[in-house]
Amino acid sequence: MIPSLRTYYNEHFTAGKYQAFLDSLAAEAGEAPAFRVAETPVFVPAALTSKLVEACEEVVEVILRPDFKDITRDAIPNALKVPAENTHPHFLIIDFAVCRQENGELAPQLIELQGFPTLFAFQEVMARQFKHHFNIPGTVTNFFNGLDGESYFKLLQQLIIGDNDPQEVILLEVAPQLQKTRVDFYCTQKRLGINPVCVTELIQEGANLYYNNNGKQTPVKRIYNRVIFDDLIKQQATLGSYPNLFQHLDVEWITHPNWFYRISKFMLPLIQSPFAPKSWYLHTLPVIPADLENYVLKPLFSFAGQGVIIDVTPADIDNIKDPENWVLQHKVQYAPVIYTPSGPAHCEIRMMYIWPDGSPRPLLVHNLARISKGKMIGVSNNAQDTWVGGSSCFFES
Repeated sequence: MIPSLRTYYNEHFTAGKYQAFLDSLAAEAGEAPAFRVAETPVFVPAALTSKLVEACEEVVEVILRPDFKDITRDAIPNALKVPAENTHPHFLIIDFAVCRQENGELAPQLIELQGFPTLFAFQEVMARQFKHHFNIPGTVTNFFNGLDGESYFKLLQQLIIGDNDPQEVILLEVAPQLQKTRVDFYCTQKRLGINPVCVTELIQEGANLYYNNNGKQTPVKRIYNRVIFDDLIKQQATLGSYPNLFQHLDVEWITHPNWFYRISKFMLPLIQSPFAPKSWYLHTLPVIPADLENYVLKPLFSFAGQGVIIDVTPADIDNIKDPENWVLQHKVQYAPVIYTPSGPAHCEIRMMYIWPDGSPRPLLVHNLARISKGKMIGVSNNAQDTWVGGSSCFFES
């Protein structure tokens, strides 16, 4: 999207450099990513960078509303509420499609958001390896707010570990060794010294949790949470026994599980911005639009793109028995703005925030990009294409 950098990158790209880049990712993490990593980063021009930051801050202003917990009380399914929720999430991620306005300028359009951590450790590794193997110039950066690799990980360490012994802080997931994002768990372990632990490995004694740490029963003081609790419930019949995480436990959640639901698709109708497509809770829709082909239906309590209806018909709406659990959103038209040797591609940009305790608002720190040549953006799609997959952005100030 920065023409000079795109031209230079494409002209100097080689399959050998790309393979060396992938080999370096695998070597640093301990294994190759289980998802496709794109051949290129995304170069974001200053004008679009400014719009992305503006769009994010408009979302943040909604979250900062004093009545935010009241207006999102129905976002958390009753069966999934966890006690001792804190005042704000420790992580915030906001996804935007890169689109082209009528005047030809690039602009973001909000797709989704979550109060949940993403690939915070791995994305730094990816961006650094891109810079090492592909001669990314110093005029662009993958960080925000003056951060660099060292200061970025210091912030993550303070947020996730704080003053605790790293051995008493765990990254919690369901079968972490089987997750597609496990490469991030290993990068986190390497940089912060915390162990990935499966929920079935937790040991409960009263309100206290422990885990087996190389033969030693070690207390768990903090949980860096990667568990999506409705997925946990769906899998509980096959998991065997594990502690009930929906009770009061003497542990600190980073971030508390309830924020995954409060900051989610549930928020979309609450955001009024030129960078957010118009959205309605389906049960509040005043009239079915005549141009339904320009809308998409999203289930509130399904994630990673599951259950989304892209080509909506009146019959689809009629067949929905729980309209209060669906959002109708104006369809976003991704622009084919990344020119690659195998054809144009479109992309989604994820803006990544952390929110330390005591801070008045979250801090924008890093990013993630997903590049696609098909209808769906996720890195599991477009398996037969090249120059697609997970990536990182480099922003022009």
